[in-house]
Amino acid sequence: MTQQRAGLDFEEMRRAIEGLDAEALVALYADDAEMRTVNRYSTPSSPKVLRGKAEISEHLRDVCGRAMTHRVENEVVGEDRVAFNEACEYPDGTKVLCAATLEVRGGKVVKQTNVEAWDE
Repeated sequence: MTQQRAGLDFEEMRRAIEGLDAEALVALYADDAEMRTVNRYSTPSSPKVLRGKAEISEHLRDVCGRAMTHRVENEVVGEDRVAFNEACEYPDGTKVLCAATLEVRGGKVVKQTNVEAWDE
């Protein structure tokens, strides 16, 4: 089991991600959180940036509503930072790998950076 630090319940986060539970995930973010994503559509010089819990919630609900599986791997939980990989697969076999880093304050995610690679 992952050691808990920084007040973030990482096992709760794992369960929410793998169980596609958007509401449980949303509860882990601060109201003023920011999420940056770099992928095939959003380059490092122009990342997709979501600001605030409302924008992040909309994104998480969309992702959790998709027909796909999510598996959390290789997590590292520190005092105020967390990193992990998220391996995803769509029913047609398309795979996505996300490397995520989180900054944590008061037990909530305040900043998240995702780097995604997709089968193409």
